[in-house]
Amino acid sequence: MIADPLPTVTILGSPVHLHSDYSQWLRSQLTQHQGLHVVTLNAEMTMQAQRNPQLAQAIHNAELVIPDGAGVVLYLKLIGQSLKRQPGIELAQNLISQLSPQETVFCYGGQPEVIQQAARNLRQQYPQLNLSGVYHGYLSDDEHQQLLQALDQQQPAVILVGLGVPRQELWIQTHRHHCPQAIWIGVGGSFDIWGGVKPRAPKWMGDNHLEWAYRLYQEPWRWRRMLALPHFALKALAEIIFSKRRSST
Repeated sequence: MIADPLPTVTILGSPVHLHSDYSQWLRSQLTQHQGLHVVTLNAEMTMQAQRNPQLAQAIHNAELVIPDGAGVVLYLKLIGQSLKRQPGIELAQNLISQLSPQETVFCYGGQPEVIQQAARNLRQQYPQLNLSGVYHGYLSDDEHQQLLQALDQQQPAVILVGLGVPRQELWIQTHRHHCPQAIWIGVGGSFDIWGGVKPRAPKWMGDNHLEWAYRLYQEPWRWRRMLALPHFALKALAEIIFSKRRSST
């Protein structure tokens, strides 16, 4: 059980934990050897969770759910919770930048050549970083068993899993018992960014809640998935209006 549980609000059935400095809180939990699962929640994941009970359960079981998406942050603002958006990639980088060489990091996910380049770039950016394992996301059954054996033996402090939603959340939920004191973070497509395959949206777009538009520009095939955004907005507004009417009666 987490020693310092955080207050929580619920957005369309998914929890979000409230804190002014998530990386500082994570660092304190790591110091206390409190293992936990970090979920980076956005509107698309929230809508997926409404259709996927396994994903919904994984989100509810996570000890830290952060507001990664602009829609989630705007919803929080409408209910009186002014939190900054916390991109999962930045949370992961802030955390690993604070690690000592004795606190190892394990990476799993992405294309074979991409994850290797991401590892090289991370080592260059963070000279103190001790990567104990780097595995791509296309393993055979035997290779996957070797990965699990490596986790059992190495017991890394931080495990970054980039398999996409919902696969990474379900994989972490299934296998986190291998390293009960580790911080497990689902990092989505972060390995592609760290590996130099895809650039991040310009800062001004992120600051103005337009990162989704940049992603759609980069990957127009995602347009069907982006339909979750207006659905989320409509359902979120309806939930807020209903909640306010109920509280006023």
